[in-house]
Amino acid sequence: MQKIKFAFFGSSKFSEYVLDELEKAGYSPILKVTDAKEALPELPAEIDLCVVASFGRILPKEYLEIPKEGFINVHPSLLPDLRGPSPIQNLILQNKEPGITVIKMDEKMDHGPILAQEKVGIEPWPDHYAIAEEKLGRAGGKLLLRIFEGEALEREQDHDDATYVKMVKKEDGLLDLKDNPETNLRKVLAYSTWPGAHIFFKRKTGEEIRVVVRNAKIIDNQFIPTRVIPAGKKEMDWQDFLRGNV
Repeated sequence: MQKIKFAFFGSSKFSEYVLDELEKAGYSPILKVTDAKEALPELPAEIDLCVVASFGRILPKEYLEIPKEGFINVHPSLLPDLRGPSPIQNLILQNKEPGITVIKMDEKMDHGPILAQEKVGIEPWPDHYAIAEEKLGRAGGKLLLRIFEGEALEREQDHDDATYVKMVKKEDGLLDLKDNPETNLRKVLAYSTWPGAHIFFKRKTGEEIRVVVRNAKIIDNQFIPTRVIPAGKKEMDWQDFLRGNV
């Protein structure tokens, strides 16, 4: 028998993985909210708790106070490090140790007390965003299960150690091939889902086109694309692209 009645707020693949782990263990939400742009729904009176996982919206204090056990948030970093909307990308970009934190939410972003936290092994690391997203999401769901079963140990975050990340913009994916090769490789991995790490390549005709770099490697301290998607074309090998455009 389900021990807790909860609502689930999530609008990304990460949140789908979190919820999948809960449902596999027999915990299904009474209410599921997946569109952060719509008006917030009225919460059923029987709900004990609300779970948030990558919902993409700041919830007002008065809404957080409705359920008797409040709201908890599953965040894919070791808080207080990497508060904000793009923790997975920045775990990869900064080559930080991946982990999951569950906090009790307050009105500030990723600020509330920690209920549970653990490091998540991902090998190799860093890896593509989609792989990290799934592994962290599933780890987050399993960590929530432990909280549902009474294992939470509440403690305050060390706010003096907090770091913050911003929303990813399309232009963040632009690569400078003269930049540090490790930096460029991490951009390829971090932005592989969106916006795509990319270069602007001048073809032999003089036309400049946008080329998304899907995979790359470092050889002799040089960043070498291996798989690319030229604008308007399908994914192809980098050498095949060069043969037709240089």
